[in-house]
Amino acid sequence: MAKFGKRTRAAREAVAGKELLALSEAVSLIKSNATAKFDETIEISMNLGVDPRHADQMVRGTVNLPNGTGKTVRVAVFARGAKADEATAAGADIVGAEDLMETIQSGKIDFDRCIATPDMMPIVGRLGKILGPRNLMPNPKIGTVTMDVAEAVTAAKGGQVQFKAEKAGVIHAGVGKASFDAKALEENILAFVDAVAKAKPTGAKGTYMKKVCVSSTMGPGVSVDLTSATGN
Repeated sequence: MAKFGKRTRAAREAVAGKELLALSEAVSLIKSNATAKFDETIEISMNLGVDPRHADQMVRGTVNLPNGTGKTVRVAVFARGAKADEATAAGADIVGAEDLMETIQSGKIDFDRCIATPDMMPIVGRLGKILGPRNLMPNPKIGTVTMDVAEAVTAAKGGQVQFKAEKAGVIHAGVGKASFDAKALEENILAFVDAVAKAKPTGAKGTYMKKVCVSSTMGPGVSVDLTSATGN
């Protein structure tokens, strides 16, 4: 049997037997147990009643968290000419075309979000096997293939979070830092859950949202009452 350290045991004991808490209670409990020596990320996990292997049950999208993520996001943009200049002016960390493609092909991926203008997709398409598994492939459905690169860069830098259902119908994302006050975290969580609710696919059958849990990077998860998580 695995042996846990003193801090981990204390955190697990603090949440033992506590399930389906109101969002405010869950956030307070998670924050109080985020005692690592770094600013832990507060994460949300949602179990959805979908099978993303079917195209009409895929859930994906973006949400602009009202209080940001607390994380510094590095953005790469595939663009040329004036659009490249716009991306740079908006704060993009890396801007390029064939040169950026070659850098990525060499194995250097020093960014968290990738944006491209439509004319760059023939180049970006060659990187599908590299960027796809890392969830970095630009996609017009989530606004990362666009002519308005300045807005896309600003959104990515300002706290926009992408989400996508995994094989088991689970979505997870960071929604802030333990150093955020409780109200800011609650607002971010409500915004995230609302975005996932609005992204309900046409093929979803039965119960769409089955379970919502919140946790910190090093702490145990706590299940949240769906009524409080949906703001209803």
